[in-house]
Amino acid sequence: MVLVDKVAIVTGASRGIGRAVAVRLAEDGAAVVINFSSSEQAARETLEAVIAAGGRGILCRADVGKPDDCEEMVRSALDNFGRIDILVNNAGVTRDNIVARMKQQEWQEVIDTNLTGAFNCVKAVMRTLLKQKSGGRIINISSVVGLAGGSGQANYAAAKAGLIGLTKSLARELAGRQITVNAIAPGFIDTEMTAVLPENLKEAMLAQIPLGHVGKPQDIAELAAFLAGGGSSYITGQVISVDGGLIMA
Repeated sequence: MVLVDKVAIVTGASRGIGRAVAVRLAEDGAAVVINFSSSEQAARETLEAVIAAGGRGILCRADVGKPDDCEEMVRSALDNFGRIDILVNNAGVTRDNIVARMKQQEWQEVIDTNLTGAFNCVKAVMRTLLKQKSGGRIINISSVVGLAGGSGQANYAAAKAGLIGLTKSLARELAGRQITVNAIAPGFIDTEMTAVLPENLKEAMLAQIPLGHVGKPQDIAELAAFLAGGGSSYITGQVISVDGGLIMA
């Protein structure tokens, strides 16, 4: 229970990677603020899983693309738990299209949630992390698409690449306060987001993965739990791919 007395905010925690991270942090003893924007029922299922894991949690509906919503989420966390130690920026959407056909709204929605949303959450939690003077952990869920690009995903790739730049800049700004900032870059993970992909595209992607199989949300959650704990105190500004060997620099 290495995260006992710690409090984590996990955005986009109603399903997929976000749910897995929330439950894994709860298993290590953290109290979890389960953020969601639309599906309250799915978020309640995450809360049930957190409680079943022996943890504590609350639900918090907030659109991370809106600064006021993020501020209210932080207030809710403080009202319920009195502190915040960990922020996992996971909330994300896709609006895939080739650039020639991509609508301005498709571009903006992805940037607003996947990149600006992380910025808004960091801004909202920053005052608390600095005031506590006890360090902290910020973990940004990027993507291998942010490292290598993706056809038909210029908006998503740009947002995830921007998240990497945000991670490195924050790591430099906050290192003196013992707040670490790292990014996880998942590869092809079995989630609802990837389940809708055409079978031929899934097969093509699978053929490029050296380990020969897709990842699970738990694979990301295990790394997030490590980065949230004390064993990662000397790691900051890093982008760690969890992709079965898909991207090798």
